[in-house]
Amino acid sequence: MEKTPFVTKEKVEEIASVYPTPFHLYDEKGIRKNVENLKKAFSWNKGYKEYFAVKATPNPFLINILREYGCGCDCSSKTELMLSKAIGAVGDDIMFSSNDTPLDEFKYCNDLNGIINLDDITHIEAVEKACGKLPKKMSCRYNPGGVFKISNDIMDNPGDAKYGMTTQQLFDAFSILKDKGVEEFGIHSFLCSNTVTNEYYPMLAKLLFEVAVELKEKLGVHITFINLSGGIGIPYRPDQEENDIFVIGEGVRKAYEETLVKAGMDDVAIYTELGRYMMGPYGGLVTKAINEKHTHKEYIGVDACAVNLMRPAIYGAYHHITVLGKENQPCDCKYDVTGSLCENCDKFAIDRMLPKIEMGDYLFIHDAGAHGFSMGYNYNGKLKSSEILLKPDGSFKLIRRAETPKDYFATFDCFDFYNDLINE
Repeated sequence: MEKTPFVTKEKVEEIASVYPTPFHLYDEKGIRKNVENLKKAFSWNKGYKEYFAVKATPNPFLINILREYGCGCDCSSKTELMLSKAIGAVGDDIMFSSNDTPLDEFKYCNDLNGIINLDDITHIEAVEKACGKLPKKMSCRYNPGGVFKISNDIMDNPGDAKYGMTTQQLFDAFSILKDKGVEEFGIHSFLCSNTVTNEYYPMLAKLLFEVAVELKEKLGVHITFINLSGGIGIPYRPDQEENDIFVIGEGVRKAYEETLVKAGMDDVAIYTELGRYMMGPYGGLVTKAINEKHTHKEYIGVDACAVNLMRPAIYGAYHHITVLGKENQPCDCKYDVTGSLCENCDKFAIDRMLPKIEMGDYLFIHDAGAHGFSMGYNYNGKLKSSEILLKPDGSFKLIRRAETPKDYFATFDCFDFYNDLINE
């Protein structure tokens, strides 16, 4: 597929005249169209609900766009729960899927009446200790172990993942929960990350539907929802074909009919917890070329670094790059595109063929809308950049300001030199 920026050079120049680069830019029009399609694809299920993975893009302005379409929040920490509460997402609008969880976080979620999704059987006792008693509605995270295959391809290795319960633990957990008064049950599982195939969700759904039927038959538990979690990916590379959410939704519907409806369980709601799929393609990192170096290789230095987008540095992940205004020029120059961190892995691209880059050119780094800003950090004293929303009418809005030295030094306020630092 062709990788085309959702913004022009002229619009970036206009934005940069107000908010200097680097910045993360989000496409409201694309976000809205995507969530509309997701809702349509699963409209066959009366109880369907998307719980946006807050960790992917924890910005309340963006999450509130999804909330307009009935989406909830998938949280994994107290601060994410706090953010959700602040925007009015409480009760069944919260799915708390955490692991290695402190007791106070279970209590905080329970006080919000959110749904607690247990990662381990020992967490039953932990929730009781934290909350006094178990909530009436709970979920358990399932890990079948082994490898997960689609056709002859191994997609991932759940047996090596730290998340979820074994099959025996899952059944034991539901039995304990039922005996302790829990009335509504959910199953959750996450077996693969960033799959670019229409087969993953339907196969996962079939596996979980079969487990749900067995739980009903053996334990008599009332499974009210099945959470397929995340895993639907995006095509980071131009040669990848994007997922078709309507084909995926139809595949899950077919498995639902063949397994759950057949077993008299046609009231089960389907939940998803998508992050990357919801925001990834609709955010880009905009940065400016500020240095060039001609040594053993050709380097282009930009004013962003791994602080702004860690994935290439820590995973070697591919992010497509467009030199704005030069979309139609030949890609006949080979560059390493680098940031300024004192780490050799601080590269957005290695041996990438791009048009001739001049100092001052704007580079648009694609698919940075999820796990981009949120994974940032302050190594080398670097400051996190701003986030800007591009509105459908072409206007733009600051939705998170850039950090300042005052932010960086704020936790030194117990030292005598604090005021000197922030007034520098």
